[in-house]
Amino acid sequence: MNTEPLTTLKGIGEKTEKLFAKVGIYNLQQLLHYYPRDYDCYAEPVPLRECRQEEKNAVYGRIVHSPSVKGNQRKSVVVLELYEEPVRLQLTWFNMPFLRSTLKKGSVFIFRGKIQEKSGRLVMEQPEIFTPAAYHELLASLQPVYGLTAGLTNKMVSKAVAQVLERCAPAQDYLPEKIRARYELCEINYALHEVHFPKDQEHLATARRRIVFEEFFLFILSLRQLKEQTEGITNVFPIRAVWKTEEVIENMPYRLTNAQMRVWGELERDLKGHTRMARLVQGDVGSGKTILAFLAMIMTAENGYQSALMVPTEVLARQHYESLCTLLKENNLTEYNPRLLTGSTKAKERREIYASLEDGSCKMVIGTHALIQEKVQYKNLALVITDEQHRFGVRQRTALAEKGEPPNVLVMSATPIPRTLAIILYGDLSISVIDELPAKRLPIKNCVVDTSYRPKAYRFITRQVELGRQAYVICPMVEESEGLEAENVTDYTQLLKKELPGITVEMLHGQMRAAQKNEIMERFASGEIQVLVSTTVVEVGVNVPNATVMMVENAERFGLAQLHQLRGRVGRGEHQSYCIFIRGNKDQETAKRLEILNHSNDGFYIASEDLKLRGSGDLLGTRQSGDMEFQMADIFRDADILQKASEAASELLADDPYFEKPEHELLKKVMKSYLDVENHDIGL
Repeated sequence: MNTEPLTTLKGIGEKTEKLFAKVGIYNLQQLLHYYPRDYDCYAEPVPLRECRQEEKNAVYGRIVHSPSVKGNQRKSVVVLELYEEPVRLQLTWFNMPFLRSTLKKGSVFIFRGKIQEKSGRLVMEQPEIFTPAAYHELLASLQPVYGLTAGLTNKMVSKAVAQVLERCAPAQDYLPEKIRARYELCEINYALHEVHFPKDQEHLATARRRIVFEEFFLFILSLRQLKEQTEGITNVFPIRAVWKTEEVIENMPYRLTNAQMRVWGELERDLKGHTRMARLVQGDVGSGKTILAFLAMIMTAENGYQSALMVPTEVLARQHYESLCTLLKENNLTEYNPRLLTGSTKAKERREIYASLEDGSCKMVIGTHALIQEKVQYKNLALVITDEQHRFGVRQRTALAEKGEPPNVLVMSATPIPRTLAIILYGDLSISVIDELPAKRLPIKNCVVDTSYRPKAYRFITRQVELGRQAYVICPMVEESEGLEAENVTDYTQLLKKELPGITVEMLHGQMRAAQKNEIMERFASGEIQVLVSTTVVEVGVNVPNATVMMVENAERFGLAQLHQLRGRVGRGEHQSYCIFIRGNKDQETAKRLEILNHSNDGFYIASEDLKLRGSGDLLGTRQSGDMEFQMADIFRDADILQKASEAASELLADDPYFEKPEHELLKKVMKSYLDVENHDIGL
């Protein structure tokens, strides 16, 4: 592994190093595995009449009239008009007055950029300019587009990656040759080069397949090893069934669904069993998984033991804690002394919580990663529950389970994964599915529209806010990125502040500090913020019953399972809720996929239909979320590779379970480093 700092590369000083650090790159190894998030394809130039609005087009242009230049040296606009019967296209460049001497009358260029309609005319702003010969060299090539942050350009990243590929010694391939041959996988150095700088679509497909297979293969091997270590472990916490859980169920203001009762029966049976519980409860958004977790915690406390519920965000931890406290108070069960432990818990309170967990007086604790810090000691932790499990890494998953004797483990997920894939991905867990929604839930009304619908959508959001409701607006990017045609949170927030006067609009994204994110979510949950513009960071179960509108920009850039997760943020209260999916392009395949969402609110149906539609041919498609934080692999798009990687892992472990053969020596080392990384990104 090449852990040399980035400053060893030409052109990278301390200032640029800090920019790379913002996107999580600190050394050459990390840079090499910072894969492009998209590719810019230089297609054949098209006649003006064939240009597609809201998309990037390359057009052939002979300059008939010299461009006009308005303004001064500091603020100027260069305008050039192209005309092809019956279409006129206005090309505009800002603050580039020197172009007047480049764009001479009679010369021919290829102009490339996004075409939009503004004030009734077609406009291409800031287009790239090529001579026909220069463009011909780029034709059909794929240029990498990386995730960026302010100050870090695509050119800086691609130049740095090119240097690493050129100067670093070839990587040793730890995938056994036998497996590479059987599954037709290319060699690792070829894959790394082609995934960053592909010769064409075919070379990229070959490289991507290798990297995806590798991600799944390592993940599954680590999972199988974990299973071997934990399977059949005796349940050292004898838990008996108690009447108290029945009383709590009877006292609820609503009836549990048949599916909830069935799954509760399975949890109760596991907790009473002789072997340790290891179960996944899958349930669509709003299906009522949390109440089952609370019942399991009550059953554990009634037996004199402790339970811990770990969730990914502080806001969600606080919501769960408040819900649990309300439930216990309503049932006169306050003696369990539930506590909330997060990163922002004050030092004095933290010490008190540590003491109560160590002496056993606190029977229930809800929190974030703070629950697994070394200082936290439990007296008799019998049950560990993790919510939205894919957000936690392999080490984080096992760390909580290592706090004393092996506890019972319950994993909850709202990610709708078809059963065949879930069996592979959660190989060490029994699976329960809550396949029914509470009767009182109003179905969400959906619509899939193009960008021309925006003004109407803004008016609709304004009316909902006037009625006292709130709205989410989701964008795929944090800020503008060269080469990527998609809405971004930063600019969109400013736009909405102008479009929605008198309405409090704020933004939220993953690059904010944790305290800042918590503050924004708290203000939104309390109703102080009326419209929240965000990336998909909101998809992790925060409950704001007053939010009734979810509008998703560039819906085509998200996987259907992810869009369904986002939709689950609304429809949580008594009011009718709405979801508006805005397509940024007019592609018919995109429209076909999004129509599935338009006609169904069933996450499992959506996931399986998405799987059928995508197949393995969707090379540059949208990534799902909640699909374990793989860098490149996508469990939906790459379902066929996932199954092959599972097959390969099974065969290898059957042949050499402890990696003792010489040809598996390097793989053994890689597996050790994979499992030893404290906060590994690839989670369960």
